Amino acid sequence: MTVREVAEAAYRESLPVLALSASGGLFAGVVLGGMDAELKQVAGLLVLVPALLATRGNVYGSLGARLGSALHQGLVDPTFSTDDKRVNAAVAAALANGVMVSGIAAFLTVALLAVLGRPAAPLSTLVAIALLAGLVSGVLLTVAVVSVVFVGYRRGLNPDTLAGPVVTTTGDVVGIATLLVATRLVLALGGG
Repeated sequence: MTVREVAEAAYRESLPVLALSASGGLFAGVVLGGMDAELKQVAGLLVLVPALLATRGNVYGSLGARLGSALHQGLVDPTFSTDDKRVNAAVAAALANGVMVSGIAAFLTVALLAVLGRPAAPLSTLVAIALLAGLVSGVLLTVAVVSVVFVGYRRGLNPDTLAGPVVTTTGDVVGIATLLVATRLVLALGGG
């Protein structure tokens, strides 16, 4: 294959996914723009948003990369089996890291706002929101990442080309949506 053929193949694989990624990012922005009431009611929530979204991309992007590498090396099969210990371990680690870092982000948000003398919701409120959003978004992102990587690989696509944009887009859309739902749920249960 020539360099030009490799470049053309890469663009054919990545451009549709990147276009979808841009659209998903815009949708996430619209949802965030509609969270005025929640952002006013939970002081510090807006500070928490970028941290939660970034960790979705980092944690589940690593999961996609790990699965892609394992597929390329022949260490896992691109099938949906609960018996695959390598895939199960990667998924469990991603979920644990995603939930844990969500709680840490909430704690750091409250600490940073206190240092800056800015108002913040109670720590318990922000932690509850972050953990709930982290858990639900983690489950949804895990399903999305494993599905896209495995299905793409079986169809002859490079999972490394697919995983990044899919995780970014899905992470933004799912992250904002679950943050909104988690915030409303915590507030409804009296956490604000």
